[in-house]
Amino acid sequence: MRQIRDEGIRFPDRYDKLPGVTKEFCESSIKYILKKIDENLEKFTYRFPAPASVNNVYPAIDNTDWTSSFWTGMLWLAYEVTGDEKYRRVAEIQLDSFKKRIDEKICIDTHDLGFLYSLSCVAAYKLTGNEEVKRTALMAADLLITRYFDKAGIIQAWGDLNDPGQRGRMIIDCCMNLPLLYWASEVTGDKKYYNIAYSHVSQAMKYIIREDASSYHTFYMDVETGKPKYGRTAQGYSDDSCWSRGQAWGIYGFSLSYIYSGDWELMELAKKVTNYFLNRLPEDYVCYWDLIFTDGQEERDSSAAAIAACGMLEIAKHLPLSDPYKRIYENAALMIVKSLAENYTTASCPQSNGILLHAVYSKPHRKGVDECNIWGDYYYFEALVRLIKDWKLYW
Repeated sequence: MRQIRDEGIRFPDRYDKLPGVTKEFCESSIKYILKKIDENLEKFTYRFPAPASVNNVYPAIDNTDWTSSFWTGMLWLAYEVTGDEKYRRVAEIQLDSFKKRIDEKICIDTHDLGFLYSLSCVAAYKLTGNEEVKRTALMAADLLITRYFDKAGIIQAWGDLNDPGQRGRMIIDCCMNLPLLYWASEVTGDKKYYNIAYSHVSQAMKYIIREDASSYHTFYMDVETGKPKYGRTAQGYSDDSCWSRGQAWGIYGFSLSYIYSGDWELMELAKKVTNYFLNRLPEDYVCYWDLIFTDGQEERDSSAAAIAACGMLEIAKHLPLSDPYKRIYENAALMIVKSLAENYTTASCPQSNGILLHAVYSKPHRKGVDECNIWGDYYYFEALVRLIKDWKLYW
């Protein structure tokens, strides 16, 4: 049977000391985020930030991309930390467009229904008890499971299910879409959602993660026979490199599936994936856009760093005090957050309507390179909220 190796932490001294991230530091960083949200509130009430900025400014788009919910999720975080009804009002206005998107089948040929409806409707239901948005989120879960191929045991990522170029393709990002299905099982009592989510994450564990604990971005399965085919990249440097954001999705995504399944093997895998990530961080703890790069002139991906910080904080919550990685992951997450706060925010670029600079959407496609990425803004905010309160997952 294939074994995934654990590199351990090669330079544990890097993560040995607390980096001095106090509650006051986090609250000050959140204050800046709230200022930027307030500046954008009118522009992004009935429309949404594009996935990536252009010259560090997000254009306004309709609710048609996979990223719309990250802005809505930020509004829910803002509402939670301030109690200010203005954020809730705008978030609830936006919920109408998420219902319309499902009702009218607007750009729904994607596994990213998990992203879209966890941070909008599931978050709204958890925070406000709104039954109508609960129904909308369940409709999204029902759509998501139509993308499941039983023999392959996976949810197809993108596009028409009969498109031979996409058929049977899973991607590591989907680990973050599965919580919508786990939640749907919890609120309905119907195990079909859970079973599909757990099947998918089990296949991702087998095939997307390589033996050295690095990850393919995408992996193809034969949907007729269920046999594995091959790994490929879409946004990484090469098929055999390790795309940083994909590895970060794995850090957070595998730990979330552990929470819902109780399968400790998923937590052990999350630790191995995390160690691989940490061993390839540059001096300031913010990764390059692909982990094949550890120094030089390549672009950083601040968004991947923010995702990884959230994932490590989640993993650390579930590790026993006796596990040496618990302290390492907590300290590493704090070091990443501190570096982002001190060196990567738009405080140095006041014309920007984003929050984190120096992110990369897709370098191979020359898309959103060295720009703000809206998911990076969201996860940076989530990480800070985690550090000041006992935050309950939207995932």
